Amino acid sequence: MNPAVAFTFNSPRVANSVGAIVPHLDRLLSNCASLADATAVLAVCFQLDLEPAEAGHRVRLSLELLAATALGMAVLFTYEQMIGPSPQVHALHLLLFIVYLGFAIIDFAQQTLRQSRTTRRRSVQLGLRLTAAGCAFALMYTAYKLTVLVTLGLNLHPVPDDTDCSSLITTPCLFGVTFPVLSILLLCIGLTLPAVAYPIAQAQRHRWETRSFDALGPLWQDLSAAMPTIVLPAARHDQNSAADDADFLLQRRVVEISDGILARRPYRSQKVLETVQRTTEAGTEEHAAIVEAAVVKAALAAMKAGRLADEVAGPSAEAASRKDLRGDTQWLLQVADAYAHRTARVTDDQTPVGA
Repeated sequence: MNPAVAFTFNSPRVANSVGAIVPHLDRLLSNCASLADATAVLAVCFQLDLEPAEAGHRVRLSLELLAATALGMAVLFTYEQMIGPSPQVHALHLLLFIVYLGFAIIDFAQQTLRQSRTTRRRSVQLGLRLTAAGCAFALMYTAYKLTVLVTLGLNLHPVPDDTDCSSLITTPCLFGVTFPVLSILLLCIGLTLPAVAYPIAQAQRHRWETRSFDALGPLWQDLSAAMPTIVLPAARHDQNSAADDADFLLQRRVVEISDGILARRPYRSQKVLETVQRTTEAGTEEHAAIVEAAVVKAALAAMKAGRLADEVAGPSAEAASRKDLRGDTQWLLQVADAYAHRTARVTDDQTPVGA
């Protein structure tokens, strides 16, 4: 079913056309379509969130309850057509609709909250939480409708009619109009947000990967020129698609740079490290990147001269603290920037001079 079906039966033109054939038939059809929409959404959630066996069981149970509810509403509608308008019969009709819809909303809210706690994508997490908020407004609306039908079934009328609302923040318009509108709005935004945010996030990520790949170029070129063996062999399969994959190319470059720095460890001078540490402000990532860049530049010069370090400097603690590709890349970007623009040239005795 499509939500448009339920809204179609609620439109004045369609409602009047159907009502001309059978009075109030549009109400029955709209209610059945709404319940079918809710069941379809639940079925998708069950398939995504639960194990296949449990999902199949929950879907079958939902379909059986839908069929029983729709049949009950049809029987009550037919009976009311036969005996004439009856507040009690109409209240029972609404009771079946509200109870099924309430249980469907609760199930849906539980599934969305469950997924929001496990998903890693922020857009999905935010979207699911907005959806759960929409379910909360929908539950308040169903509670209001339940109160209305109880008073209707008991021939009481303490709840005023909400058909003509002058303000959306006063009772009963707040419960009968504002809450369902907010519910639909939050549900639409929550379910749509991940689909809209994902391509934007992917485009931003691709842009960052491309820029990072280019920014690492000067450092990679010097390292690979001094030791070509660090360059990984090209993939034998899917080379054309890999060549256009910014993530693949960036990861490859980060690995090659890391291997190049590691391979030059015998040339990493502790003297250079201590000299740079004394001439720069300590305690920041920027300082650590400048020190690392100077040590790498000195190691390259020492390697070309064939001169091992008298005292080998250990690996950067900042680099060791990075645990993923993005962290490694962000660290190497700082090192590459310092290497290209902020480190001094290296003299024959491995001491950086100048600015």
